[in-house]
Amino acid sequence: MTTPIDSGLSASSLLQLIWLASPALPIGGFSYSEGFESAVESGSVPTEAAASDWLSDQLHLSLARCDLPLVCAAIPAWRADDTAGLRALNDWALQTRESSELRAQSEQMGRSLLEWLRNHDTARPAQIQFCAELPPTYPIAFALAVSATAAPLREGLLAFTFGWAENMVQAALKSATLGQSAGQRILSRLAREIPTAVDQAMSLPEGRRQAFSPMLAIHSSRHETQYSRLFRS
Repeated sequence: MTTPIDSGLSASSLLQLIWLASPALPIGGFSYSEGFESAVESGSVPTEAAASDWLSDQLHLSLARCDLPLVCAAIPAWRADDTAGLRALNDWALQTRESSELRAQSEQMGRSLLEWLRNHDTARPAQIQFCAELPPTYPIAFALAVSATAAPLREGLLAFTFGWAENMVQAALKSATLGQSAGQRILSRLAREIPTAVDQAMSLPEGRRQAFSPMLAIHSSRHETQYSRLFRS
């Protein structure tokens, strides 16, 4: 019998991360497709395989180079009360959203997560007040939520990414002609690839952090004027 590996994650911290990653968290993540709905409208993702490839590319080319490194830098900054560093990270997040919808999404989810934190006793009142004054983008607010737990950095990033994956798979099922089994196969692929994306983000030098996903930005911009749509982005 093999001995389980102790990651240093307590039961309490594990449950808090599961809570933060849950699509049921009332922050509005279910209402965004991040341009996927526009990709469906244009015929760019006509099959399950194409949808799976789209989300895998988004994970590795966008999330692992932008939002994940942001969360990675912000968690220790919150724990060290580095307000100057946090303000710079939040400003970078705002300045690098590639469409008005993507920026609005990050701002709305950041505000909603901060309101959720106000009703819990994890983050300190001074931290919540500073976060409100930024005002926070979603990666910075999520980092605050994780920093208030005893969870290790990597596990916090895994929770952030799996929460994104679940929301995006649900968006794919609602906007494309895919069934639940297809969704589970796509989610299974993303779950296998998430650890690699997290490790890539954790090893990325600060100067290499970037938000440059042209096709994603194009579809997000087109979504703003799409005639028929289910999602806010």
